[in-house]
Amino acid sequence: MNFHLLENYLDTLNEEYGIPALDMIVTRGHETVFRRMVGMADPETGRPVSDRDYYVLFSCTKLVTMTAMMQLIEAGKASLYDPVSRFLPEWEHMTVMNADWQSKGMFFSPKRSEPSHYAKNRVRIMDCMAMMAGLTYDLHSEAIEELLARKPEATTREVVAAMAKMPLLYEPGTRYQYSLGHDVIGAVIEVISGERYSEYLRRHIFEPLGISDLTCHPTEEQWSRMSAMYEFQPDTKEMKRIVTNNNYMLTPNYESGGAALSGTAESYAAVVEALANGGVGRTGNRILKEEMVMMFTHSVTTGQALKDFRVGRFQEYGYGLGVRVKTEALPGWSPVGEFGWDGAAGGYAVVDPFNHIGIFYVQHIRNFFEGYSIIHPRVRDLVYKGLER
Repeated sequence: MNFHLLENYLDTLNEEYGIPALDMIVTRGHETVFRRMVGMADPETGRPVSDRDYYVLFSCTKLVTMTAMMQLIEAGKASLYDPVSRFLPEWEHMTVMNADWQSKGMFFSPKRSEPSHYAKNRVRIMDCMAMMAGLTYDLHSEAIEELLARKPEATTREVVAAMAKMPLLYEPGTRYQYSLGHDVIGAVIEVISGERYSEYLRRHIFEPLGISDLTCHPTEEQWSRMSAMYEFQPDTKEMKRIVTNNNYMLTPNYESGGAALSGTAESYAAVVEALANGGVGRTGNRILKEEMVMMFTHSVTTGQALKDFRVGRFQEYGYGLGVRVKTEALPGWSPVGEFGWDGAAGGYAVVDPFNHIGIFYVQHIRNFFEGYSIIHPRVRDLVYKGLER
């Protein structure tokens, strides 16, 4: 192994793009074979990047939520094909907008007054996992805003019930649109397990893997270790420091299955490592059977749904059970079946269960699309080049 090309590339990212801080971990088997921390976690105080730094992980949360849902499926408590209404009764009678949603713009969110009809298909667990439920990513829909005006500390279960009052974009199971489906899964996890979403993750994933620095609710001490957050300014190409927060956590009691987690790079990498090793962590504890992990290596999206997913990027990937999954050998050096996801501030997870390789790269920059289109695939390929040397 020789990772000098990867090291050199990471070291150029501040000069090339102005990335103030980053951390990257690569594991093979249960060994950390590469770790690189670059930059300043807080330039104002002169605090360099360290292994204690916290990051808001945003949508990297989704991989953990999917792991939790697959645990419950493994235990026979649910099926991919179960209607969501089996667990959330308010999802029984859903409506679909009459108009073609794409004709109104890719990010259109219907109002309750939108002309609609009853859905022919039920929303299934698999549809929510694969972003094929017909949902939007509108956390400020009329139904949610009305709920929060009445109950500012609404729970996950209550917010997800409000989501069901809005028309769907399309017939469930027919198209792909990135959405709040994983927040719905978070509520399903609560109903099936009888535990709060965060408590379920702690007891069934984090503790077995020896993780203490991954949470939905950072303590004051953990917040003091938070890496500075930035927002990329496209006009000036500058990284503007912003107030660090998680705007997907609508209330103190709402735990977003799609974006709730904050933590250290090392803690999140421990989840990636376990999945890359057939569900077994470095502690020796198993969080999923190997056959359940391998279900992540297949795409769910086909036909028009796959075309929807590939708009803009991901040309060598499909979308599976809550993860992108590599479906084409080229481009890229990782194998077909490699899977993972990313986050709104630039976190990036790669799980390769065939070669038992786990990759986690993290920065703390919002609105920085070059991170996804250029940096992420580049670091992925440089890892595999380094492993071959």
